Amino acid sequence: MANILTQNDIQHIDYKDVDLLKQFVNPHGRVMSRKRTDLTAKQQRAVEAAVKRARFMGLLPYIQK
Repeated sequence: MANILTQNDIQHIDYKDVDLLKQFVNPHGRVMSRKRTDLTAKQQRAVEAAVKRARFMGLLPYIQK
């Protein structure tokens, strides 16, 4: 089963691509696990870093209400 990044041939995960990052965040605002997203360890680390950076820049909320 291929993941979203592999299917769309995405090599670099950009923190400004909020629509892509929202697919890896659950309704409570937490980053989903590798089991749920089917990412490799390297991809998961990149997604987590991008989500954290987007939160810091104000593009993503820290928590959802």
